Order: sequence, then structure tokens, then C-alpha cells
Amino acid sequence: MHVQDSHWSSALAAGATMSAPTGGGRPDGARTTPLRVDAQRNLEHVLRAAREVFGELGYGAPMEDVARRARVGVGTVYRRFPSKDVLVRRIAEEETSRLTDQARAALGQEDEPWSALSRFLRTSVASGAGRLLPPQVLRVGVVEEHGLPDQARLPQQRTQAAGELRLVPEAPVAPVAPVAVAAEDDAGAAQLLDVVGQLVDRARASGELRPDVSVSDVLLVIATAAPSLPDAAQQAAASARLLDILLEGLRSRPA
Repeated sequence: MHVQDSHWSSALAAGATMSAPTGGGRPDGARTTPLRVDAQRNLEHVLRAAREVFGELGYGAPMEDVARRARVGVGTVYRRFPSKDVLVRRIAEEETSRLTDQARAALGQEDEPWSALSRFLRTSVASGAGRLLPPQVLRVGVVEEHGLPDQARLPQQRTQAAGELRLVPEAPVAPVAPVAVAAEDDAGAAQLLDVVGQLVDRARASGELRPDVSVSDVLLVIATAAPSLPDAAQQAAASARLLDILLEGLRSRPA
């Protein structure tokens, strides 16, 4: 993961909207429809390119790389997303929502607890989700006090004994991020953690999941098992192989 929290601290609430000129001074505005289509197409290209670039290079990748991958000018990117923080937030919000949907699908469509958990992991890794996980998800529940044993400082969103989900607030860098935006981010992350927590609880209760495995461990598996390789076939094979190994590490062993 190459997530840089600095791109989260100053994100704006929403991207600037792109308006198309009515075209050539014609009163009927006949040329506005093609321009709107172009604007929508450019937006789709930018979002697709941003997912690819941030997935390969991390959220520290420059906007110029996104524009180059989208085959548009960097000015086009900035007209839709007035700062890099806004684009990063958009991609991370979409990724969190997609992971939540994948977890809910596994929870609702698989009767066997272990099958539900492994399905969620395989689907998420295959989609490359681990390279785009937002930092507030991976940092949930991390205990940072000095002097505690190493095991106590491990990230644990949900403990074995009916623990609670809690988001650790990020240290404020600059007072420019609206409170409402942070609340929306936390709400999306909390939904993801809650659904994944249900998968973990079910698998643990069935005896198939190691009792010490937490929600954080599951998310780290997603992040770890999504390597970025130049060849798509090699990347898929490496991800599948690594995930098989990690899944075996999550399963409980007979005493």
C-alpha cells in the first residue's frame, strides 16, 4: 500500500461541476448535448485512470499521471476535481462502497460462514480493492500508546469478546476539511467494518476461523494479496496464489 494520509487531511466536500458552453452563440443551444456527452465521457476516463494510477502507484501519484492515463489535459482533470484531495476522496469512497456491497453479497448469498468470508476475500482481491483501501479503514482501532506490548498495539477493530467498532480520529493537519465530509467518510468506513465484522464473527463462531483473527486482519489480507504487476495474467495468478496461502493462515487448526 502506498496510501498517503496527507491527501486526506485537506479534502474538499465535493468536486467542482463542469459546465459546457452553449456553443457558438446559437440561441437553440444545439451543440450543448455533444459537449455534455464529452464531459461525461471525460469524467469516466478520469475516474478509470485514477483507479488504475492510484492502484499501481498509490495515492501519492501526481494528477499529471492521471491525466496522461486518461488521455486528457491536466486542466480537464482539475476542472472536474479542483484538488487532488477531492479526486482521492472520490476514488476511496467508491472503493469503500464497492467493498461493502461485496461483503453484503457474500453475507447474504453464502450459507456457510467460511465460504462467505473466503468469497468476500477472493472477490475483493480479484477486483484489486486492496490497493485502494482508504487509510481510515486500515487504521481503525490501532492502539498507539507507548509502553504497551506489541500484541496490544496490533490493529483490532472487533475483538473476540464482543468488542466494538471504533474509528481512531486522524491528527488534524489543517482546519480546512469540513466536518460533514469527515463524518461521511467515517460513516462509509463504519458500514464496511460492520459488515466485514459480521463475516468474521460468523466464521469465528463456526470454529473455522482462528479465534484471534480480527476485522483488521481480514482487511490486511485484502491489502496484502493485491500486488501490482505489469502483466495482468501474472498479477491475477500471484494474487490467487498469495490469497490461498493467507486463507490457510486464517483457518483454525484442530487442537
